[in-house]
Amino acid sequence: MKYFYFLLVLVTTLNLNAQTTDCDEANSYLVNAYSHVKDAYESNNISHLKYYANRSLEAFKLSKKTLKDCGCETALKLSNKSIDLLAKVENSETYEDGRFFVKRARDLSKESVIEIDKCAYSNTPTVVEADESSELSDLQNEQLALKKQQEALKLKAAEIKNKLAQQEEKALLLEKEQLIVSYKTAIASNIKSYNEALAVCDCNHVALKEVDAPIDISTKNIEAIKSHYINNLKTLASNYLSQLNLCEK
Repeated sequence: MKYFYFLLVLVTTLNLNAQTTDCDEANSYLVNAYSHVKDAYESNNISHLKYYANRSLEAFKLSKKTLKDCGCETALKLSNKSIDLLAKVENSETYEDGRFFVKRARDLSKESVIEIDKCAYSNTPTVVEADESSELSDLQNEQLALKKQQEALKLKAAEIKNKLAQQEEKALLLEKEQLIVSYKTAIASNIKSYNEALAVCDCNHVALKEVDAPIDISTKNIEAIKSHYINNLKTLASNYLSQLNLCEK
């Protein structure tokens, strides 16, 4: 009889553990998505808002398969609604328009995290109680306690990993912004010097101006930004030499 209960618990535990693993993975994706959409809502400019909204959108997309395997239909529906809202942020022309979609997605995202927690809890294996299997019941209780500890540690690890990633992203964005300021300062200084030199030469010249196409720093790495502004400096220098050559004619 004890052997029968052992097989019953073993089969049930294996099935539920597989489903619980999917729920744990989905939970991690949804926590990341919620964290990113919160950062988007708290952003003070449209560039950062779109960047974090896109990060949240990607996390929601990654969660869809595990949500289906987990069987958490409510969380899946909320995630799909969040995906639809966040997909509209990229084409928003103003900060206010983008923030409107982000706010709604943030609220739905919070609900999805709550729902996946409910699903994970409901899928936790239960202990089969029987007079003839008291030893097995004790073992299952220990297993359940250990499972809860593991889930808590996984969630904490995911939160720490997400916070570290956010800090790295913010540090990189700051580095990019400072680099752009340095290049723009150098370009402005060169334009001033070039125009003053042309004026001294009494050239009938057209005043040099900065030629700078917009650059999305959220999609460019440091080397790409350097290359962009070095090319601007080269173009400016070439225009200056062309104006000087006209002075000799």
